[in-house]
Amino acid sequence: MSRRSLLRALGAGAAGAGLAGCGVPAAFVEPGERAGRDSSATDRSLHFANWPLYIDTDDENTSKRPTLDAFSERTGISVTYTEEINDNDEFFGKISPALMNHQETGRDLIVISDWMAARFVRLGWVQEMDRAKQPNVAKYLDPQLRSPAFDAGRRHSVPWQSGITGIAYNRKRLGREIRSTNDLWADDLRGRVTLLSGLDESFALLMQGDGVDITRWTADDFHTMCEHIEERVRSKHIRRFTGNDYIKDLSTGDVLACQAYSGDVIQLQADNPDIEFVVPEEGAELWAESLMIPNLARHKRNAERLVDHYYDPEVAAELATWVNYVCPVPAARDVLASSKDEETAALAEDPLIFPDGAMRQRLAIARDITSEERMGFAKKWNAIVGL
Repeated sequence: MSRRSLLRALGAGAAGAGLAGCGVPAAFVEPGERAGRDSSATDRSLHFANWPLYIDTDDENTSKRPTLDAFSERTGISVTYTEEINDNDEFFGKISPALMNHQETGRDLIVISDWMAARFVRLGWVQEMDRAKQPNVAKYLDPQLRSPAFDAGRRHSVPWQSGITGIAYNRKRLGREIRSTNDLWADDLRGRVTLLSGLDESFALLMQGDGVDITRWTADDFHTMCEHIEERVRSKHIRRFTGNDYIKDLSTGDVLACQAYSGDVIQLQADNPDIEFVVPEEGAELWAESLMIPNLARHKRNAERLVDHYYDPEVAAELATWVNYVCPVPAARDVLASSKDEETAALAEDPLIFPDGAMRQRLAIARDITSEERMGFAKKWNAIVGL
């Protein structure tokens, strides 16, 4: 399942209904009620919850995680690492009862997609981090990721990894280039195009294809985009809507072009160099999945130290060689470039890991969907997708 998981109809409805039933004001936690007693000074441990396959592992022993083990060796802090996040909505449902009832979650650090992180910030369910104790974050965090609309100044969140939602296509099979999102609607691609089914995953790139500034899109922009997609569904131009199974469709040639994530395409290109990834001329969405410290976490200071550990350029470079998403620490590029291993050094030149200046000019972080908008927008989008 994609780490940028699908906002299924049931998930959207369950999350929205849960908050509506309890009442958003009752679920909100005031700033003075978010911190718990921090045991970091006497209890050298923390619990870190992440997605599967989202950290480096040892080639000979996959239970070992070199960058995490190095942190424990350096600091004496033991880390309980669990790969328990398989879907944003599912994880929301797992820990929201504790958070809305002012109880501990049992986790000191979590990684969730920014559209879900926006919900946690709005509800007051995560704590501010002390940047004075995170010099690497303060110095090395990618400037383009420093201040998303949902978390001004990144006070509550720090990107774990970033990525781009753009277009992947098989240039050899198609026989031409794709430069724009609107190129997907050419006659020779009728029935050979797929889009992502998740609302949060798909809407920004499609709006950009309509010329919308996604940092400040409006409800009218959303409805216009939906009308255009509905037309292409009716005409059978769009083959189907997918999760991460677009990878198989593109590999087999069942589709020639699709909405895709940059990190996935790097893996595809290793097996098929004819696969290309495009940041369209009119722009693409830059997103992140971010580290956050839940309310009442018992080891906040230890968690802050672990976050800062991953912003050391040497550590970030090691993680980037394994994960292959956009590295949120641009300084890691020089570390990789200096490697004596040719394959590792080549990663420094990959724009899907370290976007160049020209690509960055076409990347934008989308305004998130507000709680007031979500249920109506999800209902409309899911009707189009067939969820």
